[in-house]
Amino acid sequence: MLTQKKRPLLAVDAVIFFPKEREIVLIKRKNEPYKGYWALPGGFVEWGETVEQACIREVKEETSLDVKIIDLIGVFSDPNRDPRGHIISIAFLCIPTGGKLRASSDAKEVMRVKLDKIRGGLIKLAFDHYEIINRSIKKMSEIQF
Repeated sequence: MLTQKKRPLLAVDAVIFFPKEREIVLIKRKNEPYKGYWALPGGFVEWGETVEQACIREVKEETSLDVKIIDLIGVFSDPNRDPRGHIISIAFLCIPTGGKLRASSDAKEVMRVKLDKIRGGLIKLAFDHYEIINRSIKKMSEIQF
Protein backbone atom coordinates (compact mmCIF):
# COMPACT_ATOMS: atom_id res chain seq x y z
CA MET A 1 0.00 0.00 0.00
CA LEU A 2 1.29 3.44 -0.90
CA THR A 3 1.55 5.96 1.87
CA GLN A 4 -0.55 9.10 1.56
CA LYS A 5 1.77 11.70 0.08
CA LYS A 6 1.08 14.71 -2.02
CA ARG A 7 1.49 13.68 -5.67
CA PRO A 8 1.08 15.39 -9.05
CA LEU A 9 -2.14 14.98 -11.02
CA LEU A 10 -2.13 13.53 -14.53
CA ALA A 11 -3.72 15.19 -17.56
CA VAL A 12 -3.67 14.87 -21.34
CA ASP A 13 -3.68 17.40 -24.18
CA ALA A 14 -4.44 16.82 -27.85
CA VAL A 15 -3.10 18.61 -30.89
CA ILE A 16 -5.74 17.72 -33.48
CA PHE A 17 -4.12 18.29 -36.85
CA PHE A 18 -5.81 18.77 -40.22
CA PRO A 19 -2.78 18.12 -42.48
CA LYS A 20 -4.20 19.39 -45.79
CA GLU A 21 -5.23 22.76 -44.32
CA ARG A 22 -2.32 22.95 -41.79
CA GLU A 23 -4.85 23.73 -39.04
CA ILE A 24 -5.32 22.56 -35.47
CA VAL A 25 -8.30 22.66 -33.11
CA LEU A 26 -8.45 25.03 -30.16
CA ILE A 27 -11.13 25.42 -27.50
CA LYS A 28 -12.03 28.57 -25.60
CA ARG A 29 -11.99 27.75 -21.89
CA LYS A 30 -15.29 28.12 -20.07
CA ASN A 31 -13.76 27.80 -16.58
CA GLU A 32 -10.81 29.06 -14.56
CA PRO A 33 -7.92 28.93 -14.73
CA TYR A 34 -7.45 30.87 -17.93
CA LYS A 35 -11.17 31.37 -18.46
CA GLY A 36 -11.69 32.89 -21.92
CA TYR A 37 -8.27 31.85 -23.21
CA TRP A 38 -7.76 29.47 -26.10
CA ALA A 39 -6.32 26.06 -25.27
CA LEU A 40 -5.75 22.60 -26.63
CA PRO A 41 -8.51 20.10 -25.91
CA GLY A 42 -7.65 17.97 -22.91
CA GLY A 43 -8.25 17.21 -19.29
CA PHE A 44 -7.63 14.87 -16.41
CA VAL A 45 -7.09 11.14 -16.70
CA GLU A 46 -9.82 9.25 -14.87
CA TRP A 47 -9.20 6.29 -12.60
CA GLY A 48 -8.93 3.06 -14.60
CA GLU A 49 -8.30 4.56 -18.04
CA THR A 50 -5.13 4.80 -20.08
CA VAL A 51 -3.75 8.18 -21.11
CA GLU A 52 -4.67 7.31 -24.70
CA GLN A 53 -8.28 6.59 -23.70
CA ALA A 54 -8.37 9.84 -21.72
CA CYS A 55 -7.13 11.80 -24.73
CA ILE A 56 -9.76 10.35 -27.05
CA ARG A 57 -12.51 10.85 -24.43
CA GLU A 58 -11.54 14.45 -23.64
CA VAL A 59 -11.41 15.38 -27.34
CA LYS A 60 -14.87 13.90 -27.88
CA GLU A 61 -16.28 15.65 -24.78
CA GLU A 62 -14.89 19.07 -25.68
CA THR A 63 -14.99 19.14 -29.50
CA SER A 64 -17.43 16.36 -30.54
CA LEU A 65 -14.69 14.97 -32.81
CA ASP A 66 -13.47 11.39 -33.03
CA VAL A 67 -9.70 11.18 -33.36
CA LYS A 68 -6.91 8.74 -33.96
CA ILE A 69 -3.70 9.20 -32.00
CA ILE A 70 -0.76 9.43 -34.40
CA ASP A 71 2.14 9.97 -32.00
CA LEU A 72 3.26 11.14 -28.60
CA ILE A 73 4.33 14.80 -28.59
CA GLY A 74 5.81 14.69 -25.13
CA VAL A 75 5.42 14.87 -21.38
CA PHE A 76 5.09 18.34 -19.87
CA SER A 77 5.90 18.25 -16.17
CA ASP A 78 6.97 21.70 -15.03
CA PRO A 79 5.45 21.95 -11.52
CA ASN A 80 4.39 25.53 -12.33
CA ARG A 81 2.71 24.85 -15.70
CA ASP A 82 -0.77 25.00 -14.13
CA PRO A 83 -1.84 27.49 -11.42
CA ARG A 84 -4.04 24.81 -9.78
CA GLY A 85 -0.99 22.80 -8.75
CA HIS A 86 1.51 20.25 -10.02
CA ILE A 87 -0.24 18.75 -13.03
CA ILE A 88 1.68 16.66 -15.54
CA SER A 89 0.31 16.59 -19.07
CA ILE A 90 0.98 13.96 -21.71
CA ALA A 91 0.36 15.49 -25.12
CA PHE A 92 -0.61 13.55 -28.24
CA LEU A 93 -0.69 14.40 -31.93
CA CYS A 94 -4.07 13.33 -33.35
CA ILE A 95 -5.95 13.43 -36.63
CA PRO A 96 -9.75 13.66 -36.91
CA THR A 97 -11.58 10.53 -38.02
CA GLY A 98 -15.20 11.61 -37.62
CA GLY A 99 -17.73 13.76 -35.83
CA LYS A 100 -18.66 17.38 -36.42
CA LEU A 101 -16.67 20.15 -34.72
CA ARG A 102 -18.89 21.55 -31.97
CA ALA A 103 -18.08 22.91 -28.51
CA SER A 104 -19.38 20.98 -25.51
CA SER A 105 -18.37 20.05 -21.94
CA ASP A 106 -16.10 22.78 -20.50
CA ALA A 107 -15.38 24.36 -23.90
CA LYS A 108 -17.15 27.67 -24.50
CA GLU A 109 -16.17 27.75 -28.18
CA VAL A 110 -14.16 25.61 -30.56
CA MET A 111 -12.35 26.54 -33.77
CA ARG A 112 -9.89 25.36 -36.34
CA VAL A 113 -6.94 27.71 -36.69
CA LYS A 114 -3.97 27.91 -39.06
CA LEU A 115 -0.64 27.00 -37.48
CA ASP A 116 0.89 30.22 -38.88
CA LYS A 117 -1.62 32.31 -36.93
CA ILE A 118 -0.65 30.58 -33.68
CA ARG A 119 3.08 30.78 -34.38
CA GLY A 120 2.66 34.47 -35.12
CA GLY A 121 1.44 35.01 -31.55
CA LEU A 122 -1.98 36.23 -32.69
CA ILE A 123 -3.86 33.93 -30.29
CA LYS A 124 -3.65 34.07 -26.51
CA LEU A 125 -3.11 30.50 -25.27
CA ALA A 126 -3.51 29.00 -21.80
CA PHE A 127 -0.97 27.03 -19.80
CA ASP A 128 2.15 25.93 -21.73
CA HIS A 129 0.21 25.23 -24.89
CA TYR A 130 2.52 27.33 -27.12
CA GLU A 131 5.32 24.97 -26.11
CA ILE A 132 3.20 21.89 -26.80
CA ILE A 133 2.16 23.23 -30.22
CA ASN A 134 5.72 24.15 -31.14
CA ARG A 135 6.92 20.67 -30.23
CA SER A 136 4.02 19.16 -32.23
CA ILE A 137 5.08 21.13 -35.32
CA LYS A 138 8.48 19.42 -35.18
CA LYS A 139 6.70 16.06 -34.87
CA MET A 140 4.42 16.88 -37.84
CA SER A 141 7.44 17.56 -40.05
CA GLU A 142 8.74 14.03 -39.32
CA ILE A 143 5.46 12.30 -40.27
CA GLN A 144 4.15 11.75 -43.78
CA PHE A 145 0.43 12.61 -43.85
